[in-house]
Amino acid sequence: MALRRCLPQYSTTSSYLSKIWGFRMHGTKAAASVVEEHVSGAEREDEEYADVDWDNLGFSLVRTDFMFATKSCRDGNFEQGYLSRYGNIELNPAAGILNYGQGLIEGMKAYRGEDGRVLLFRPELNAMRMKIGAERMCMHSPSVHQFIEGVKQTVLANRRWVPPPGKGSLYLRPLLFGSGASLGVAAASEYTFLVFGSPVQNYFKEGTAALNLYVEEVIPRAYLGGTGGVKAISNYGPVLEVMRRAKSRGFSDVLYLDADTGKNIEEVSAANIFLVKGNTIVTPATSGTILGGITRKSIIEIALDLGYKVEERSVPVEELKEAEEVFCTGTAAGVASVGSITFKNTRSLLPLWIHVYICLEFYIYLLINNLQD
Repeated sequence: MALRRCLPQYSTTSSYLSKIWGFRMHGTKAAASVVEEHVSGAEREDEEYADVDWDNLGFSLVRTDFMFATKSCRDGNFEQGYLSRYGNIELNPAAGILNYGQGLIEGMKAYRGEDGRVLLFRPELNAMRMKIGAERMCMHSPSVHQFIEGVKQTVLANRRWVPPPGKGSLYLRPLLFGSGASLGVAAASEYTFLVFGSPVQNYFKEGTAALNLYVEEVIPRAYLGGTGGVKAISNYGPVLEVMRRAKSRGFSDVLYLDADTGKNIEEVSAANIFLVKGNTIVTPATSGTILGGITRKSIIEIALDLGYKVEERSVPVEELKEAEEVFCTGTAAGVASVGSITFKNTRSLLPLWIHVYICLEFYIYLLINNLQD
């Protein structure tokens, strides 16, 4: 199997797993962008961190220092952005986001390397995904350059909140929403692009342990012709009750089925899903109802480079029983192994060889280290 050939030779399996799990908080970094080039090595060594218990971060909002914002004019162009202290914002009651749901979110992370540099993971892909979503939602959108500059300014202004190497990341939440007022059903005349951040570690409460997923049979996440393929704010509210019920029963998250047939898996609430069968990695195709995840794209590219066959297609829920491994990917989730899936009240335990997803994480880590040389 190609995987066996790609694994480094450690004296014991446990030492290998320990090393990889130690890198787990670095997340997925198949390509990176250095946030600042002008900070000297001495300055990096002397800089102070925020007063945070870095070993017990979890994934919840931590108030940082600054946020970035800019607004568009009627011609669709965005003005010069600015930083302000993190805090509440003012909105007209008739704003497009409040009345007609014109809003998009992105999720990305800034990491601190071993040499102290702060890096972003493929920010241009987040920028392009927001532009695609804005077109679908009839919204103005910042250029790729404006998006990345806003993110970088946010990171630099909150640099002391970027965790030490291996302790987590600064999760960044770019927002684009209709801030212009409109009483009738119409697109807003003005849009606000805003970026804030919060230091985080694991998204799932299980940490690095395998996930337990629940297959939702009644409520789909998205419909053909809808907005499931873009990161619209309105995609998340309708499934919050489903998630609440599943988590109250001890499940990590929910795996949704397609709305058309109710037979094919689509994605988890906040992550894409992959199956491993021999030398083949299978994932549901992004055909309008599934978000094209940036971590998903990176995993596919790396898997192909490692010699795996990758199939993007419809995946019947019953096919999960045939999988040798199952794992989820996402900016918040990273790469997370799945230990069990419950469907029709029957729990199926999955093999926990976790060779493939750990191997993929290892190569992702090696790639970012090479970029830092």
